[in-house]
Amino acid sequence: MKRSVTILLGAVALGFAGQQAQASCGSAFCMVNTNWDVQGVAAEPGLRMDLRYEYINQDQLRSGTDKVAVGQIPRDHDEVKTINRNWLATLDYTINNQWGVSATVPWVDRSHSHFDNDTGTPVLEQWDFSRLGDVRVLGRYQLRSENQEHASLSYYGLNFGLKLPTGNRDMINADGERAERTLQPGTGTTDALLGAYYSRLLGHSNSSWFVQALWQAPLNSREDFRPGQRLSLDLGYRYEAGDRIGLMIQLNALHKWRDSGAQAEPEDSGGNFLFVSPGISISVSKAIQLYGFVQLPLYQYVNGVQLTADWSVVAGISARF
Repeated sequence: MKRSVTILLGAVALGFAGQQAQASCGSAFCMVNTNWDVQGVAAEPGLRMDLRYEYINQDQLRSGTDKVAVGQIPRDHDEVKTINRNWLATLDYTINNQWGVSATVPWVDRSHSHFDNDTGTPVLEQWDFSRLGDVRVLGRYQLRSENQEHASLSYYGLNFGLKLPTGNRDMINADGERAERTLQPGTGTTDALLGAYYSRLLGHSNSSWFVQALWQAPLNSREDFRPGQRLSLDLGYRYEAGDRIGLMIQLNALHKWRDSGAQAEPEDSGGNFLFVSPGISISVSKAIQLYGFVQLPLYQYVNGVQLTADWSVVAGISARF
């Protein structure tokens, strides 16, 4: 069981590791890397399925590192709140001890409100929708190294794949107003994904740790919109508190470049973010695990004015076949 958990540390960076989006409208996915514990490659070839739920309430406006009030910094529209309720379904197939492939399908449930200032008098506009997001497909190549003297087992490898333009880009509200591009479930672009990871099981201390990086870059633009590149870095530690319980903590960092194009808001996009994410996993059986995380910001710097969250939560279930 512990060897299986260690290999799980070397999982591909899917939904939560690289999808979190900070934008003026506040669309977001959590930064928590659940691949470290319950999402990833099983010890033997086979199939794994995972279902993850995220809740992110972005109700705090920020400029730089400072919290600001609605309308404090003049804009053509003043952001108020975005609530993100995301479901991410992952199907992972391990071909052999070195090769595997994963696909993540996100379902985006999003509510957003802002004041439109174009007429001189603020007008409240709202959107509430649920739609398919952008699907991700990742391959991986993994190697392992065992040190009997120090009772340690290490895994390291590469991730590579694509984010596909499957998400809807034409969501409108009850008044027929189209949502901002950064609020839409999909970007409309195909993005390249490239990453690397290292994980290590520390046998003497009954614990393990991992580090993982993922770079995402759009290969094209769509309708005068090109999302900014992204670089994420995750560092995590796990302690086996018993046969069924694992205690975990992560640091999740993200650097996002500005969006570009006529439909983008480059002055209010991009930034630097650092989160701490404590969590727990419970083994229901040898094949099924439950997990949960709370994500708290340690540092948030945004370009211009953007919505941010003071906390978010992740919960899920993973099964191996």
